[in-house]
Amino acid sequence: MQKQANMKIIKVIVAIAVFVSINTACSKFVEYDPQQDYQITANDYLKTSDDYNKMVIGVYSPLQWLYANPVIGDVASDNSVSGGENATDVLGLQQIDDYQLTTNNSYLTEAWKSCYEGINRANYLHENKAKLEFAGKDALYGEVYFLRAYYYFELVRMFGDVPLFTEKRLTASDSKGFQRTAKADVYKQIEADLNTAITKLPVVNVQKGRVTKYAAQALLGKVLLYEGKYDAAATMLENVVNGPFQLVTNFGDVFLQSGENGTESVFEIQYSNISPFYDWSNPGRGQGNLAVQMCGVRNLAGSSPYGQGWSINLPTKNLADAFSAGDKRKAVTILDIEAYKTANPAFNITYLVAPYKNTGLYSQKYQPRKGETSGQVELNYTNNYRTIRYADVLLMAAEANNRATTPNDTKAQLYLNKVRRRAFGDLLHDITSTGATLKQAIWDERRLELAMEGDRFFDLVRTGQAATKITGFKTSKNELFPIPQQEVDISGLTQNTGY
Repeated sequence: MQKQANMKIIKVIVAIAVFVSINTACSKFVEYDPQQDYQITANDYLKTSDDYNKMVIGVYSPLQWLYANPVIGDVASDNSVSGGENATDVLGLQQIDDYQLTTNNSYLTEAWKSCYEGINRANYLHENKAKLEFAGKDALYGEVYFLRAYYYFELVRMFGDVPLFTEKRLTASDSKGFQRTAKADVYKQIEADLNTAITKLPVVNVQKGRVTKYAAQALLGKVLLYEGKYDAAATMLENVVNGPFQLVTNFGDVFLQSGENGTESVFEIQYSNISPFYDWSNPGRGQGNLAVQMCGVRNLAGSSPYGQGWSINLPTKNLADAFSAGDKRKAVTILDIEAYKTANPAFNITYLVAPYKNTGLYSQKYQPRKGETSGQVELNYTNNYRTIRYADVLLMAAEANNRATTPNDTKAQLYLNKVRRRAFGDLLHDITSTGATLKQAIWDERRLELAMEGDRFFDLVRTGQAATKITGFKTSKNELFPIPQQEVDISGLTQNTGY
């Protein structure tokens, strides 16, 4: 299946190539190359509307490089453990899992760099916005501002106060002048960018994977929820609740290749294998979803539909036990490899080495499947990351209505029970509680519905539950991850408390 070829081919072949030639930010954020010259490249490339379109596609590209962020969101919580081959494998994830974080954590450093790469690209386009007028320009810039907001949101919820710059691209001379901006001000900019995007974006984009007005409204609703602005979040999310989306009947269909960009999808990060990636020196910078390879069964052999992987991001028994009898989501979320082997003897399944911190369980939603990769197979899985699903919007809207100044628990119950009715296939599991009991039910439902999709840690932190749910979590420290040490050394940024 060729998934939205225009979007994916342009994104990787054209946009990355172009942006490699124009990228002149300092090493602290985006691998500064002092031999490049922004003014020349702006004159060279920004002459037609097609040039602008290709540049905007390039602003999407760092989304793909954030493949590990959803993994971090579960490994840092009670949902999963780091796994891997042994005690020396994926050390950065093991540090996160064990709450023995250092300021040189490779996964956190990559998240920081990738987000600022995206921000710098967005700012480059903002800086050159007045250079040319053309039809569709406003909508195109709506995408730019959505993406900048997305990158800043990832940064602020991971690191708290972060350097904020919006008017131009970062240059070498700026590198030591940036300091951390208060989280509230970063959120203010995120809101401003998303509100601008909402006024510019279409409700439907002809190219699947490009953002729409609904995606911007959903992300803004999520941001407002994180800020505790529940009245505003409820109002904003209502736009998406009443939009064109619907829950697919079979929960498992959402995560199949055939279910990508479907009726439940509000926004997905697109991945592809159209131009296979072979670069093991920087494996996360291709067009394939490396997180899929990470969660596969190590040394898996046999004729099952699954491909082998690296046994990383293993669901916990705690998560498995959280599902009630009859909840159809459990089998879609968790692969019990021994139970699967017993139930399918014809597949002749074998795997040679049990993973480190073995739970016997694997992430099923993004489990690698044969035939969905090419080239260097480990680096080119096509699975999109379902960034914002309609079910997530319903649960956010339920929480916002429950926590509003004047709570609307009737509406909160309605949205919550839409998700539960799909999960159980009946009306017998509806929630009828109100107030604080309903709030906890919504929070618990988010864990079950969104398990292994990367939101769990951040949900526990923003709702104040982390210390009671996560082993090793220290209040007033682990709500945030450490600022990468290279940023402290180069720019003199202050470090987060406790690191």
